Amino acid sequence: MTISYRRNLPHIHPSGAIFFVTFRLAGSLPVEVIERLREEFKEEERRLSDCFSGAALRSERYNVQKKFFGRYDKWLDRMAHGPTWLRQAEIAQLVMDEIRRLDGSHYDLLACCIMPNHVHLLVDMARGDDANHDKTGHPSVLSQALHLLKGSTARYTNQKLGRSGKFWQDESYDHVVRDEAELERIFWYIVNNPVKAGLVSDWQDWPYTYVARA
Repeated sequence: MTISYRRNLPHIHPSGAIFFVTFRLAGSLPVEVIERLREEFKEEERRLSDCFSGAALRSERYNVQKKFFGRYDKWLDRMAHGPTWLRQAEIAQLVMDEIRRLDGSHYDLLACCIMPNHVHLLVDMARGDDANHDKTGHPSVLSQALHLLKGSTARYTNQKLGRSGKFWQDESYDHVVRDEAELERIFWYIVNNPVKAGLVSDWQDWPYTYVARA
């Protein structure tokens, strides 16, 4: 069973798949950057639809989505706009604790990394049952898990920070991991994010990375 829906981004959720998920703090990217990247993405999708169909179109869309995700992530790694509350040890640890708390019940966590303004997850959804997703009010078991994770961490972190209002950006990026080679590539992409952003020289020195394997 594959569930597909779209908000600003396309979401394709095959049952029992492994997913690479990224979600970020609200306001962590300039509005003008988001709008420009969104328009460029839509234009690229229109071009692909004119040139390809079937399996070739799906493959090209996948490549375009990877390219535009990379652009978003580079902007986030600059940490030049918006809040960086996840820099604070107490806040980052609170988020990590909640990610780990849901491990084994809502997903199997393969890896995660908490950056100053965003979070990367690599999760196996094999234990989920999308056949009953409509009973939860969420499109899929993955969307339900992210709703629980982001909702609880937003409440707890806002309490710690003495603030109210939106903590996370509403929509998350999610991508189906297609094979073992891609799983390996994404795993190392996640754990090396703090190195790429210049926060540490060795991924194992970053305190807010978790791996179920190395």
